Amino acid sequence: MTKPIVQIYEVQTTDEARAMIELGVDHIGSVITEKERRHDTALRDTVDLVRKMGAVSSLIPLYAEIDAVLDTLEFYRPHIVHFCDAIDGADSPAVDAAISLQKTVKKAFPDIDIMRAIPIGQSAAQGAAGILKMAARLEAVSDYFLTDTVIESADGNRADQPVAGFLGITGLTCDWAVAARLVEESRIPVILAGGISPKNAAEGIRKVRPFGVDSCTCTNARDVNGRPIRFRKDPARVKALVQATHAFETITGD
Repeated sequence: MTKPIVQIYEVQTTDEARAMIELGVDHIGSVITEKERRHDTALRDTVDLVRKMGAVSSLIPLYAEIDAVLDTLEFYRPHIVHFCDAIDGADSPAVDAAISLQKTVKKAFPDIDIMRAIPIGQSAAQGAAGILKMAARLEAVSDYFLTDTVIESADGNRADQPVAGFLGITGLTCDWAVAARLVEESRIPVILAGGISPKNAAEGIRKVRPFGVDSCTCTNARDVNGRPIRFRKDPARVKALVQATHAFETITGD
């Protein structure tokens, strides 16, 4: 196993990106929340700084309209574009649309890697075959997979997600057994996300053997009530996550 990387979202400013890289973070993730306000020069400065400091920039557009996506990539030129729309069903029109989008993006920007979030429930053993089939269809048009937790109701159906129509920021772990199968069956790197914190990162790496770990909610700053604050990182939590990942490397000798 190669050295696991650490990816941190949601980093939106140059000051925070610099601080994260100095703590040892490998991939710096940023988010564009509104298609209509996608040209953010301050965020572009953040992406540029990440590149200059020798880290990897990953950018999520919270929209999938092809013209807007292509315009976004032309404006920012990140290392990675990360698609996290909450697709469902291996043979669904949503997966067909995702494949079409990613083919178009790769043709227009062959130098930008594509990361595709794969939805996995907290207890997904019964749906594992469908998840793996979906991933198999997407693999040829993806450079990375990222597991992410999809919230489900008691009957196993999709529930409301924190950001409607998209995966992420649940603060909940996905089914690591299914994530491990995804790693085993994929020919591209898989990043483990969903509720990753300093307390469980090493265990997640040991059980899943991913390319790296991704954290957002569990490394955010907290308000006076202890709730995560979006777009604001807690350096102490990030440092602890990096140390936990490095501790795993030391223990295993990888």
